[in-house]
Amino acid sequence: MPVYAPKLKFYHPRHKLTLQSTRWAAAPIGALIAACAFAGFFSSYASAQQAGSAEPPVVVQPGAPGMPSKTLPSTTTGTLPPLSHADVEFMQGMIMHHAQAVEMTALISSHTENKDLRRLGAKISSSQSDEIKFMQRWLAARGEPISMAMPGMPDMDQSGRPMPLMPGMLTPEQMEALRKANGAEFDHLFLTGMIQHHNGALTMVKDLFDTAGAGQDADIFNFATDADNTQRAEIKIMESMLEKKSLEEKR
Repeated sequence: MPVYAPKLKFYHPRHKLTLQSTRWAAAPIGALIAACAFAGFFSSYASAQQAGSAEPPVVVQPGAPGMPSKTLPSTTTGTLPPLSHADVEFMQGMIMHHAQAVEMTALISSHTENKDLRRLGAKISSSQSDEIKFMQRWLAARGEPISMAMPGMPDMDQSGRPMPLMPGMLTPEQMEALRKANGAEFDHLFLTGMIQHHNGALTMVKDLFDTAGAGQDADIFNFATDADNTQRAEIKIMESMLEKKSLEEKR
């Protein structure tokens, strides 16, 4: 027999309105017993299935396009692709590249009052400082040196030869000119120098992906792709700032 909730009455003190609760119908007792029995049976069946599944997992290797898949032994384990030396050199070189960009942005606060340039410099400094830490962790996790240079010989590579600048990096003369400049002159040198710097980073990314077997590590692929997109966007911003500055000077 169905079971019903008791009727509840509420009286408004002013209008004496009566509200009656909605009646709810409970399931018949026999149906509840049947549902509980089914749940218990299903639980027992699932436990039996788990207890009896002692077979090893099946490892399947997908085939190339148009080729069938292969069933491999259950003892097969996944292996990472071999580390590319080009990946290591890319990360080491990009650390040095980013470090100069951070050094350039550090000059902004004392050399210009340009608010747009200050905002851009803060963004570049923050993002590239974080990326330097990421690249250092990536190299350390693989037992690779953080720098191409030998300890105590910052201007030499591991073969003892003078280490060339990464693509787009400012020469010592350009950096010195930037340090000596102020105001509008600094703004111009910074923007043209950072555009040169960013274009160099784009060249480094292209060279990485043009190297056979390089750039396949997931972390490097994501980092390099993101760096390429970000620096292309920042180049457009800086070119617009230079164009705006040029128009203002002509007025």
